Amino acid sequence: MDLHNTISVRDGAASDSQRRYLVLDRTLPIRSESLFTQNDEVLIAHLGEHYRLRRTRNGKLILTK
Repeated sequence: MDLHNTISVRDGAASDSQRRYLVLDRTLPIRSESLFTQNDEVLIAHLGEHYRLRRTRNGKLILTK
């Protein structure tokens, strides 16, 4: 599997063996519903920093460091 075209998704406290991968088509946008399947927050690792992408009650997206 080409991990450069995937997103790793973990369900809560799932172990590494329970990790799921979403295969990305870089020509299509990523639908937010696919990111927020379990809760309203997603942690993103980018260039050694961690960011939190949160979906508000009003459906807005907030990215914080």
